[in-house]
Amino acid sequence: MTIDEQFQAIVAGAANVFPVEELRTRLAAGRPLRVKLGVDPTAPDIHLGHTVALTKLRCCQDLGHQAVLIIGDYTARIGDPSGRSVTRPPLSAEEIERFAATYEAQVFKVLDRKRTEIRRNSEWFAEFRLDDVLRLVSQMTVARMLERDDFQERYGTGTPIGLHEFLYPLMQGYDSVVVRADIELGGTDQTFNLAVGRDLQRGAGQQGQIAVLLPLLEGLDGVQKMSKSLGNHIGITETPEEMYGKLMSISDTLMRRYVALLSTTAAESQLHPMEAKKRLAGELVARYHGAEAAAQAEAFFRERFQQRQDNAPVQVTLEPGTKEIWICQLLKQIGFAASTSEARRLASQGAVRVDGNPVDAEFRFRPGRDRLIAVGRRRLAEVRLDASEA
Repeated sequence: MTIDEQFQAIVAGAANVFPVEELRTRLAAGRPLRVKLGVDPTAPDIHLGHTVALTKLRCCQDLGHQAVLIIGDYTARIGDPSGRSVTRPPLSAEEIERFAATYEAQVFKVLDRKRTEIRRNSEWFAEFRLDDVLRLVSQMTVARMLERDDFQERYGTGTPIGLHEFLYPLMQGYDSVVVRADIELGGTDQTFNLAVGRDLQRGAGQQGQIAVLLPLLEGLDGVQKMSKSLGNHIGITETPEEMYGKLMSISDTLMRRYVALLSTTAAESQLHPMEAKKRLAGELVARYHGAEAAAQAEAFFRERFQQRQDNAPVQVTLEPGTKEIWICQLLKQIGFAASTSEARRLASQGAVRVDGNPVDAEFRFRPGRDRLIAVGRRRLAEVRLDASEA
C-alpha cells in the first residue's frame, strides 16, 4: 500500500488530525508506527461508542502498525473530566479491576490479539513518588489548564473543580511518553488531553504524537454521547436479539449517523430507512456474534412484530409543546394497560421493557426516535414519538 493510501485510510472519518502533514512524514519513514488508544475502565462493558476508536485502531493494525492499548486502571481513579460539569464519583479498586478485566476480554472482538500491546498505566503510576508528581505538574500552568472548555465553564460558573482533576490530562499525556506513541486516537472531547500528551513527549525529547480525533457517537437518545451510565448504549456483548432490536429502534436521522461511524459497507442512499436499519443491524450483530446469530436475530424481530394483529406501528403524536410522555400514560394510551395504576403495577413487577431493558414506573419517553416497548411476551409495539408539530 502506498504512503498516500495509508494516509487516507488513517484520516478517513476523522473529525480532526493535527499536525496532519506530520502524519504523512511519519508514514514516509517506513517503520511501523506506535498507535495508542487509552480506555478507562469506568463501566463493565464496551459499547458501540467505544468501537469507533477501536475500529480505527484495528485499521492501523491492518496497515502494519503497532496497536498500543492503554487500560487506564490508574487514571480511572480520577475519572476523565472531559465534557463533564461535575466531578466524577470515585470508583473502588475492586470495581476498576473487574471492569478492566472485561475490557481486556472484549476489545478482541475488534482488535487482533496477536498484534496488540496492552498496558495498564498502574505499571508506572503505582511507582510514582511525590517528586515525580511535582516534576509532572511543573510542566503545566493553571492558565493553560483553564483553556479547556469544560474547566473554563465550571470555573466561570463557580462549579467546583478538584485539583486531582487537573492531574488527569497530565497523566493521560504521560502514558504517551511511556509508550512512545507516534499517534494517539481519541474522541473530539479528548482534543486538549491529546495535545498535552504531544507537549509532554516533546519536553521529554521525543517526537510529539499526532492526534487523530474521531467523532463521538450519540447514544440511543440521539442527543448525548453513548454511555452506559446514561442508559443510552448498545453493548457489544448484549444478546443478538437485544442488539438488533435496539438498532431497529433508532431514528432515521440517527441511523445515518450510525452508518457513517460504524458500518464498513457503502451506504445505499436509495434504501428505505427501515431497510437501511435492517442492513446496519444485521451487519453489526454479525460482526460481534456471527452471521448465523444475525439471521436468527432478524427472524426473532420479524416474528415478534408479526404477533401484532395490526402490522402498522403504533403512532403516538405528542401535543404541540409536549417534551415527554410518561410510560404509564403511554401504556394506557396504546391499550397495553387498562389504567395508569395497572401500568404502574406492571412496571413494578419488571414486566415492562423498552429496547429490551426493564424500566420502572417513572420512565419517560422523549421525542426524536422510535422505541420498542414490550409488556410480557406478547404485547409488543414500535412506538414513534412524533414531535414534528411541537
